[in-house]
Amino acid sequence: MSAPETLGALQRWLREQLTDIGVDDPSGDARVLLSGLLGVQPVVLLLESQRALQAGEFDQVVAALERRKRREPVHRILGRREFYGLDLALSAATLEPRPDTEILVDHVFPHLQRVIERKGRAEVLDLGTGTGAILLALLSECAEAFGTAVDISAAALETATENARATQVAGRFRAVESDWFEKIEGRFDIIVSNPPYITTAVVAGLAPEVRDYDPAAALDGGADGLDAYRRIAEGAAAHLEEDGILGVEIGFDQKASVSALFEAAGFSCLEAAKDYGGQDRVLIFTR
Repeated sequence: MSAPETLGALQRWLREQLTDIGVDDPSGDARVLLSGLLGVQPVVLLLESQRALQAGEFDQVVAALERRKRREPVHRILGRREFYGLDLALSAATLEPRPDTEILVDHVFPHLQRVIERKGRAEVLDLGTGTGAILLALLSECAEAFGTAVDISAAALETATENARATQVAGRFRAVESDWFEKIEGRFDIIVSNPPYITTAVVAGLAPEVRDYDPAAALDGGADGLDAYRRIAEGAAAHLEEDGILGVEIGFDQKASVSALFEAAGFSCLEAAKDYGGQDRVLIFTR
């Protein structure tokens, strides 16, 4: 067929191509890709469907489609993803933040506010920060919060630092390259983490969009999926204020096992929250 000539025709063409290659949500993928590639709001795709395509726009979309055929996720193709209202850069070294992780921010936020009301400021530690999504969301919501982003990957920390500058919280953000608590000093009011929690045996069977594009170190939680939680539970008491809280994201079947690890390390569970699909997703602990 000849190349589409209007924005609406291009969207229909892309949706059909994505349907043919069997992606889960061809309409959604088409909308997100076109909005990002062409720099327009999704509503423009509807309201200006008769707009003539500009030079190079079709070629841009064809190139993106070729990448999607290799199962590269749409936000990886665009190089960015929204999280908690923030526009965050992605890189090969970072996990792509998912909407379910916003639930962790939602449940940590009230505790952060209480600390600030009592002390005037709060110190937050984000372990395995990746893009910085969790920490940057909290800092963006609370001007009195200061954060330390920890990751074992220097490349991930470069991305997180770039995102801190873009979200205008760089003055309250610092990055530390560390294997969990190894190079961390001092105590924090809030410790948060979305650690790797998928069992090693399961990683190979993940959807290619995840397995082939998210960094393995951000996915593989060891033989039972609990390696990172053990490291966090072992080191957290030495770095958490007496009245501080620790919040972690968990896998859908890990509530009991993760709770047991932290309880054995002297913590008690304050809250448990489910994700948008009704699965266990967040645990909040105190010493």
